[in-house]
Amino acid sequence: MVRRFPTSAVIAALVVTVSACSNAPSAAPASTPPAPVAGTAVSIDNFAFAPAMLTVHRGDTVTWTNHDAEPHTVAAEDGSFRSPGMGADATFSFTFTNPGSYDYICSIHPVMHGTVVVTP
Repeated sequence: MVRRFPTSAVIAALVVTVSACSNAPSAAPASTPPAPVAGTAVSIDNFAFAPAMLTVHRGDTVTWTNHDAEPHTVAAEDGSFRSPGMGADATFSFTFTNPGSYDYICSIHPVMHGTVVVTP
């Protein structure tokens, strides 16, 4: 003997099953550090350097522009470059002649960090 279920009961069971599957938690994406950005401009905005990591070629000149109302500086941790205090809309430029990675901060607000990676 074959037992048959009403079509509506079968459809309702499928809908419940599919709904349960679609609400299953998904795996969180892996956290990866941001890739370095190419270019020669760094914006200082909302107490942050953007991009925080910049890749340039040897001989490129990087220009930082302060878009905050507060003054900021750009100071390499290895002492290779240092800007004066920059008020709103002021800029500072530095030409990178040696390959390497240059970490820098704002000496007024040391929680602000950035890196310039110079390729050959």
